[in-house]
Amino acid sequence: MRSLSKALPNNGWEVSILSGSLPGGPGDAETFYSGLDIHAVDFTAGEAPMHPSYEDRPGAPDRCFALVDDDAYHRHVAAWERALNEIGAQSFDVLLLNHLTPLNQAAARVAPEVPIVGHLHGTELMMLERIDEGPPAHWTHAAAWARRMRRWARQCTRIVVQTPRNVDRAVALLGVEPGACVVVANGFDPASFAPRPIDRAEFWRRALVEQPQGWRPGAEPGSVAYQPEQVEVLNDAVVLVAVGRYTAVKRLSLLIEAFARAERRVPQAPALVIVGGFPGEWETEHPWDAVERTGARNVFLAGWHEHSALPSFLNATDAQVLASVREQFGLVLVEGMACGLPAIAVDCLGPAEIVEHGRTGWLVDPDDVDALTDAIIAVLSDDPERLGRGLAARATAIARWGWPALAGRIARVLDEAEEEPMVEPRASWLQPRASSGSTR
Repeated sequence: MRSLSKALPNNGWEVSILSGSLPGGPGDAETFYSGLDIHAVDFTAGEAPMHPSYEDRPGAPDRCFALVDDDAYHRHVAAWERALNEIGAQSFDVLLLNHLTPLNQAAARVAPEVPIVGHLHGTELMMLERIDEGPPAHWTHAAAWARRMRRWARQCTRIVVQTPRNVDRAVALLGVEPGACVVVANGFDPASFAPRPIDRAEFWRRALVEQPQGWRPGAEPGSVAYQPEQVEVLNDAVVLVAVGRYTAVKRLSLLIEAFARAERRVPQAPALVIVGGFPGEWETEHPWDAVERTGARNVFLAGWHEHSALPSFLNATDAQVLASVREQFGLVLVEGMACGLPAIAVDCLGPAEIVEHGRTGWLVDPDDVDALTDAIIAVLSDDPERLGRGLAARATAIARWGWPALAGRIARVLDEAEEEPMVEPRASWLQPRASSGSTR
C-alpha cells in the first residue's frame, strides 16, 4: 500500500491512507507511511480495538476473527465509522479496502454511495476454506463472520486478487461474479530492490555481531548474537536467505533440516540466514530449537528488521528459499528476484505463479524434505546455473511486478469502479446498530 500510494498520483489519483497503528514500534503507521497523507488510528490509545486476524495464534493480541463476538464486532464497526467520518470518506470517489473487515460495514454506513474496490490478499480465503471444511470447536462465531465477509465481497464493485488461481477461489468461497475479479499481483519498488554492490563482511558483522536482532524462545531481540569469527563464513560462502515470520506454514523447521542435510553433501561450507520472526511470535518449533535439533551449522537468525533494510540483506546473499506451503502470493520472492536472486520455493499457490522452474529458480513439492535438500544442493553446487537463473529472475521481476506498471493497472480498476453504476445501493443491506482509501 505504501508503494501503491506513492505511484497512484502519477496515474491521476490522490491518495489518503487510513490505517491502524501501534506507535513506537514496527507497527507505527505514521513512521511506515511517512511522507504520505496518513491518518493513523491508535490501537494502544483505544481509538479502535486491535484489528482481528484471519490466523488463530493463541495469545496473540490480534484475535482470530472467528473468535470475535457480536458485541465486539459492533465496537469495531463503530470505531471505523468514526475514523472514516473524520477523514471525510463520504466525499471520496472510490474506497480501496484491503481484506474483508468491519471497515466494509463502516464504509456502508458512512459512505453508502461511494463504490468500493476490495483488495484480497489470500488469508481471508484461507479462513473461509477452513470454516467450510468444518471450523475448530472454539471458533464459535465463524458462521457469522463467513456471512459478513460474503456479503461485503458481493457489494464490492471490483475485487482485486493477486493470482489467477485466486479468482476461482474467490468465486467459489465468496459467491462473487468472475467478471468482478481483477488480477493484479503485489509488486516491488524498483528504486529500492535492485542489485547493488555491498561489503558483505562489514554488513554481516554489523547485522549479526554489533547490532543483533535475533532472539531465542521467550527472550528479547538481541538474545541471539554471534562472535566475529562465526560470521566470517558469510564473506565467501554461498549464502541462502529465508525471509518471513516464524509461523507454522512457513516450514522453517523443514528448511533447516533440509539445509543441514545439504551442507553435509557439498564440499564447501554454505550458510543460511533467516530474516524475520516478529519478536515473541512463533508457532510449532522455534528456528533456534530446530538448529539445535538438527545440528545444522552456519544457520544465522537475523531477527526482525524494517522493510527498508531488506534490500541490503538480499544483496548480501546469493539465493533465496521459501519453504512455505500456504503462501498466497510471496512478495519476498519478487523482491529477491528483483535483486537478482534465483529462488527455491514450493510448487503451489502464489510461488508457483512467480517462480519458473528451470529458468528463474527451483520449485519443489510441499513438505518434501528430500526435494528441498536436492534443490539446495543444486543452488550451492552450480555457480553458472545459479547466476543464470538469477539474471532471468531479475528480468522477469522488472517486466511483471514493478510498481509503476502495477499502479497503472490499479488506477484503471479505480477508474472503472468510479464510472460503473452501483448494482445495489448499500443502504439497503445496512444492519441495525447494536443497542449497548483513495480520492480522485
